[in-house]
Amino acid sequence: MKTPRAVPATDQPSPAQDEAATGPPRPRGLRHNTRWLMVFLCFLGMTVNYVDRATISISLPYMTDDLHIGPEWQGVILSMFFVTYALGQLPAGALIDRYGEKRMFAIGGLIWSLVTVGTGFVRGIGSLLFARLALGAGEAPAYPSCAKSVSRWFPVRERALANSVWDNGARAGTAVAAPVVTALIAWQGWRMAFWVTGAVALLWVALWLKAYREPSARDGLSAEERAYVTAGGARLEENPAQKTTAPEEPAVRWRDLFRHRTVWGMMIGFFCLNYVIYFFITWFPSYLVDARGFDLLKLGFYGALPGIVAIGGSLLGGWTSDTLLRRGWSVTRARKTCLVCGMLFSSVIAFAVLVPSAMWALALLSVSYASLAFSAASVASLPADVAPTPRHVASLGGIQNFASNLAGVLGSTTTGLLLGFFHHSFVAPLMLSGALCIVGALTYGLVVKRVEPLRLTAA
Repeated sequence: MKTPRAVPATDQPSPAQDEAATGPPRPRGLRHNTRWLMVFLCFLGMTVNYVDRATISISLPYMTDDLHIGPEWQGVILSMFFVTYALGQLPAGALIDRYGEKRMFAIGGLIWSLVTVGTGFVRGIGSLLFARLALGAGEAPAYPSCAKSVSRWFPVRERALANSVWDNGARAGTAVAAPVVTALIAWQGWRMAFWVTGAVALLWVALWLKAYREPSARDGLSAEERAYVTAGGARLEENPAQKTTAPEEPAVRWRDLFRHRTVWGMMIGFFCLNYVIYFFITWFPSYLVDARGFDLLKLGFYGALPGIVAIGGSLLGGWTSDTLLRRGWSVTRARKTCLVCGMLFSSVIAFAVLVPSAMWALALLSVSYASLAFSAASVASLPADVAPTPRHVASLGGIQNFASNLAGVLGSTTTGLLLGFFHHSFVAPLMLSGALCIVGALTYGLVVKRVEPLRLTAA
């Protein structure tokens, strides 16, 4: 059987993408904006996803006595999630492309909600480790499902902003989790926190199954909106479970995607971006306390600022990329400008160790996090932009998300090792983070050549 091979990309713009970037006028009126309801459902799903993910981090200090968990096990328990979450990205993306985002996101949500409820019943380290592994597997379909949904529902010129909306569910969920989970623990203990957050996830699954529709469905989707998203370059296929390719399309196997430098550029760039983001998720509170002397009150107030600023950075990144497209920029130029500029600005994290004032350090860290979020909107758009067929969007999303979550495993461990080696100094960890931001900018600028569907022909 002949395998597909890449056709070298030319320096000329892609006519199909340029036409999609300009596209027909946007239909007006609430009944012509079903697509924004769909992306809001994705946002709610990601918010619930991150609330359930963060419940263990907030509850763990209160679980240690009940379950006899020593400090040597706490890091292992937290890291187990990332093992199955990262590995699960690869099959999750392929399954979403085969069976559709509605079905697979619902299955994933059902698994992680039941696991969250079940975590409230654990009696020891063994059952807790199993729950963490199961949670990672259940949450794996979330990211590629959202990317797939946007690719099918949105034209090219709205894609980055739509991706920034659901991607902000991660930041919203993290922000909501702290007060909600803390209140539940204070009310009825840590077990109740898992039962309630898991039950909320079950409610979201029911809402998703009831309200989410495929863009090919006629019920509730106006002819004007359907024409708008289709003519605008939405990666729409009538039947997401269809396994065959059109006669004019070469068969593209999953492993053939790795033949392209663009795919490797996406993986490396997202790894660099997520390495720094995971610093904010894991070690950032310790930095404020240990390196800047914040007490609990200051930590609770000022520690939330970078995440809040990052929400604005994400929306600005999506709006900027889409605005450039509407002004006639090519998809390649618009996406890469946002990717490279955002990653370069995020490198200011390295300067946080040089300023004497804690407030200046916090300002630099906020700029860094917002810049990462600025780039992330375009990162989430890349799978739909470069997929050779609509049936490969989620597969590419899973591939780049697999690489990015390796940073979750390696980043927190590397930072801990550097802190131990340099006597609890954050200079080396933050300098390394800044350097990786520059590596990410270079990767998106030089390794990713053109942002266009991968060109494949039979060898």
